[in-house]
Parts: sequence; C-alpha cells; structure tokens
Amino acid sequence: MAHTPTFPVSETVEVTSPDVACDGIGIALGHPRVYLQIKPGERDVVCPYCSRRFVLVEAAEATAAQ
Repeated sequence: MAHTPTFPVSETVEVTSPDVACDGIGIALGHPRVYLQIKPGERDVVCPYCSRRFVLVEAAEATAAQ
C-alpha cells in the first residue's frame, strides 16, 4: 500500500539501500523512528510522519536487482 503524503514532500533524500529509517531529523521535535522499504520495481518511499521522500539512486537499483 503506497503512502500518499498529506503534506507536500518536505525533503528528498538520495539513498543507496532500499531499507531506510526516518526519525524526522531537522523537524521540530522529530517523530518516532520508522523503518521503511523501497519495494522492488519502485524508486522511492515517503515517510508517513514528515513526508520526507527517500529516492533510491540508480547505482543502488542495479545492485539490488542482482
């Protein structure tokens, strides 16, 4: 189930692993740490708390596919 952000995407972060964690760093008081996974065949995932978008860089996609 994809998350549609309720707020505009606050920040885009490029990552090299499909597994990411977000705790709202940079946002006042932050939020509970959540662990997210970019699903195979997808390029990004959005944090349901702060709408931070994590984008898998192309080099990492090639490695994950192997």
